[in-house]
Amino acid sequence: MLKFVKHNLETITDVEVYPIISLAIFFVVFVAFFVWAMTYSKEKINELSDLPFKEN
Repeated sequence: MLKFVKHNLETITDVEVYPIISLAIFFVVFVAFFVWAMTYSKEKINELSDLPFKEN
């Protein structure tokens, strides 16, 4: 099974750049989410965590 995939990937020109691009996209999204989560205000987090317990 791996022989078929390997043969198809070898015929694509510049295929070695795709893993690098996908890793870079993953890293950028992960870092952006981490920064967003760390800069979120504590008041907003407490307000959102109390939502299930409020009686409207």
